[in-house]
Amino acid sequence: MQNDLAGDETRPPQIIYALYLAGIVTANITLLIGVIIAYVYRKEAAPWLQQHYRYLIRTFWIGTLYACIAFLLSIVIVGTLLWPLLAVWLGVRCLLGWINVRKGLTPARPASWLW
Repeated sequence: MQNDLAGDETRPPQIIYALYLAGIVTANITLLIGVIIAYVYRKEAAPWLQQHYRYLIRTFWIGTLYACIAFLLSIVIVGTLLWPLLAVWLGVRCLLGWINVRKGLTPARPASWLW
């Protein structure tokens, strides 16, 4: 747990979480912007924040994989049911990460494929 939070240090991950959440309702360009920012800031961050950047980068790539699967399955109509689930997955993952960064905590399970 990190008690000595610096607002400037936690701002980039919070912005990235917000960009990811915006990606749910936009054309997903904000997700791409967010992952680029995560790659840029991850090396210089405090160790506990590096875990958030890892979590954010994994969220992008896992979400991309899930989106590709949903797209392919949309050809046989089954995938159309997966898009709302993907949006919920992304929303929950981002909200949990955002709450943790605001509390000064690392993500509970940064290597998880679910939450």
